Order: sequence, then C-alpha cells, then structure tokens
Amino acid sequence: MKLGKYSIGVGDRFTYQGKAQLKAIMKANEKGLDISPVWNKSNREHIYVGTVPADTRKEADAAVKALDFKGLYFVDADHINLSTVAKYVEVSDFFTLDVASFIGKESSKDEVDAFVASCEKYMGELQIPGMEAPLQVTKELLETIASKFLAATQHASEIYAFLKKEKGEGNFITEVSMDEVESPQTPVELLFILKMLADKGVPAQTIAPKFTGRFNKGVDYVGDLEQFEKEFEEDVLVIDYAVREFGLPQELKLSVHSGSDKFSIYPIMADIILRYDKGLHLKTAGTTWLEEVIGLAVAGGEGLELAKKIYESSYNRQEELCGPYADVIDIDGSKLPSVEEVNGWSSEKYANTLRHIPGHPDYNANFRQLIHVAYKVAAEMGTTYTSMLEKYADVVGSCVEENIYERHLRRLFTI
Repeated sequence: MKLGKYSIGVGDRFTYQGKAQLKAIMKANEKGLDISPVWNKSNREHIYVGTVPADTRKEADAAVKALDFKGLYFVDADHINLSTVAKYVEVSDFFTLDVASFIGKESSKDEVDAFVASCEKYMGELQIPGMEAPLQVTKELLETIASKFLAATQHASEIYAFLKKEKGEGNFITEVSMDEVESPQTPVELLFILKMLADKGVPAQTIAPKFTGRFNKGVDYVGDLEQFEKEFEEDVLVIDYAVREFGLPQELKLSVHSGSDKFSIYPIMADIILRYDKGLHLKTAGTTWLEEVIGLAVAGGEGLELAKKIYESSYNRQEELCGPYADVIDIDGSKLPSVEEVNGWSSEKYANTLRHIPGHPDYNANFRQLIHVAYKVAAEMGTTYTSMLEKYADVVGSCVEENIYERHLRRLFTI
C-alpha cells in the first residue's frame, strides 16, 4: 500500500464534514493534482467527543461513496502508541506512530556503540547531493544522536511489529511522528533517525519532524522564514539521500503536523517540493472545527447564539482547555474580548474575528486559538451542538470547503 505523492490530513472532530472536505480536495484535483485525503483523529479527540475509530471510517467511506471519488484515501490512527493502537487496527490503514515521548530516554551503551559502529562510513565530511556544505559527522555527534533517538525508534519498531502481525505487511501506511517536543530535529539528526528506522525495519512513508519555529494550532507560522526554508530544503535532500542509502520506501516524504493555516510557509514548501519533485503530507486537523463555529455564526439566529455560548464557556474554562495544548498555543488573555462584548456581536463580526484572514481588522489570533482548543465544550453540548450542524449543514459545509480549498490547497499547490 502506497500513500501517493501529495496527501492532506483532514481532521474532523465531530465527523460531519467529510463531504465538504472531500469536495475541496476534488476541486483541487480537477486542476491536475492528485491529492489523497487522509481522515485523521487522535485518541484524545475520540475521548473528548465520545466517538470511536469506526466513526471516522464510516465518515470517510460515506463521503467517498456520495461524491463518487475514485482516488486513494486513508483513515489515520493519529498519534498512537503501543497502549492505544489496538482499537484502531480494524478500521485504519494509516498509522501515525507517535514516539516523541521516548526521545531522550536511555538506551544501553551496547546499543549506542553498535549504532555508532554501523555509521563508520558516514564519519567525516558527508556530502548530501544538493546541499551546499557537507555535514560534519563525528563519533561524538553520532553518540549524542544515538543516545537521544534510539529509544524512540525502538518504540516505533515495536508498534510497527504489532501492526505488521495484526494487519499484514504492506496493508497500511506508516508515519513516524517526532514533532511534539521542545527542540527541533536538525537535518543531520533526521538523517540518522532515518537510518535507525531502516535498521529496525520500519518502512516509514512519511516522517513528521519538529521544525524550527512555532506551529501553534490554527494560526500562522511564527519564526524565521529563512531558517525554515533552509531546514525544510535540507530535510528534503536528506530524505532523498536516505531513501537511496538505507533502502527506505521510495515514496518517503515529509509530514508537516499542525500544518493548517501556516500560510507564510506554504509558498516556501510549494517551491521546494516543486523544485525537487518531491511529495508532502500536510495535516490540517482542527481547522474544520473552527469553520463549523464560523458557519454557525454566519447562519445567524440559533447558530450565532450557540457560537456565542461556545465562546462564553471556553473563556470561563481557559486553564482547563488550554492545558493539554500548552506547547502549541500562545494566547494573550489580555487581548481576548469579554463575554459581554462577544454577546453583542453580529454574525459578521463574530465570523470575521474567528476566520483566519491575516490583515483583516477584525481577526483575532487569540480568540481563534481559544476556540480551537474548545471543541470539548461543543462535545459536552451533545445533540444541542450536532443538531445545529445538521440544521445549518449547507452554510457550515460551504465554510469548510472554502477554507480547505481557497486558503489551504490553492496556496500550497499554487493553483
């Protein structure tokens, strides 16, 4: 089973927007692209919302059938580990192996020494084709990388072995995720992480490293664009080298997590993948939930009232809601509007404040990030929330489709 060159992770907290998401992808594919949708939902999201992995499979299959989509599509068991993977085996065909929590865990001296010895041919000045300067590879550097990442790659191999036994080799896509950590992985670290995965027999088709800069939920990239460009390009070149050198899958590509709304880096990534004719996996989880709230606000009436209630609850529960996402949000509480102010807003004002249009006078990134992590509030509303999604399905669906196509796919693939 192969993922394909371009793929986009379309998270959907409440599993109501599958058709709207797929419509956006099909519209892009009509322009000559071949983008595969990957419906993804994490264990935390299932717990918060009260869904099960089979619900995501049903949503994906129903959307594909309804729109007669003929391309490849997948259902991702997102950010799983050995303790959570079992419940996804039957319905998923894409598995994001989250090994971030194992980075830095101790490996034995024998394991470290064995890995360093296996890298002897790469010591010294290692020239990666296309890279301006050679990588400086020393024994000390290799020992540091091995000590930091061997345990993480070992955990990946254990999850993969479980999946291989349960689903059969070649019957699923493997992604390795290392992005939810404080320190970015450098290109030279990525190279030897890929060697570890190859050594351990993990045929990763995508890898999600931690990049330099802030990838906060639902808002634009914050960081040095020139540094990101250099790092992203070098990672692409490293992957190309690793595929040839270590025998990893030909389709191995970078995966950008929390990739939704990172508009300032889209042109950079678009230029590099086009220049080197490489693939990309972009995850947009969360942005669909925001468009649901925007759609309800636009609909007015009961929809707007519900959107205001969601903000009121999230404003009053900031610490609880933001805690699990502390590493991927930056909210300045002093710039959040009061509940009383929001309760006086029109549909247009609410939607413009939440919708991600940088430069719009009403847009408020703090407001947007708070709503982003507040889907738990809507989940607790139960049918009060989902019945509004059904009542205003046309308005909400058009917001979801427009967001993915106009603000994401068109920017990322210059269409």
